[in-house]
Amino acid sequence: MSILVNPLATVDQLSQSGSQLDGVPADLENSIRFAGARLTQAAGILLRLPQDIIAQAIVIFTRFFVGPEGGSLKEYGAKVRNPVALVSIIEAHTTQDISAGSLYLMAKLSSTPRSPRSVLNVYAYLDSFPSTFVDASEFDEEKDPESYYLTEGTYHAQRTLLLRTEALILRVLGFQTHVALPYTLCINYLQTLDVFSHPESQDLAKRAFAQLNTLLLSPQLVYLTHQPYALATASIYLAARELGVKLPDEEWWEVFDTDREELGFLVVAMRSMEGFAAEEKRKWGKRKVPLTVEEIEGELERRSLLNGRG
Repeated sequence: MSILVNPLATVDQLSQSGSQLDGVPADLENSIRFAGARLTQAAGILLRLPQDIIAQAIVIFTRFFVGPEGGSLKEYGAKVRNPVALVSIIEAHTTQDISAGSLYLMAKLSSTPRSPRSVLNVYAYLDSFPSTFVDASEFDEEKDPESYYLTEGTYHAQRTLLLRTEALILRVLGFQTHVALPYTLCINYLQTLDVFSHPESQDLAKRAFAQLNTLLLSPQLVYLTHQPYALATASIYLAARELGVKLPDEEWWEVFDTDREELGFLVVAMRSMEGFAAEEKRKWGKRKVPLTVEEIEGELERRSLLNGRG
């Protein structure tokens, strides 16, 4: 059964992070984690990785920054933009590409590994967009290759950084890379509930999976605080409510070890994601969410100046 559960974050880890101890406000930390998770998702899609590998990478990315002992955004940015000065970057470890490192690591541990060059090319392509919140349709548009071309020198510098980032992630996480996901459980639960006998069964399964994918980006960090069986149960419950699919009248979620309070919390978390994502897009507009140490420092300075004027 241990392969079906995850090590959960403790109360102390959730109450304060290394980033907050270094002066990064909680709302900015949430924005950066959200943007970093979306970046990991987009890169995984462009690399044509299975969703379970992408989901594991997002969980690893999130775990890295959790707790006082985790990585701090003031020390390790979510990504590095332009590592031209190879020696200073490698020796200083001031900026780490945690998003790319997480995706590269989890793909490497799976049956679908991706080469460092493929990973770095995809991240260079994503970085060439002017805004963090890029519509998926823009990925199909023609772009000037020079806007994301990696020279051999830059590639070798970033490859060295990527491998060092991989080692850093493993060290911070204590080499704990196990991530149990709720997708398979979700299908098993739907079968147990005899949902697949209904004509809406495919839509229900797709909707439940969509809820689980959305929760990967939740600021409540539910993949770090709740076990996969609870996530699967809540996704089925909400998907059925949204599609009007009738489930057993009894408290069926208790059969899957989920109590009403936990179910309610997760359903609220799912429903709040649309508003949270819309607010993030509105807040940052055409700007990029700061993902490097330098950008984060600049955002903190900008906020300090605005507060001083206020």
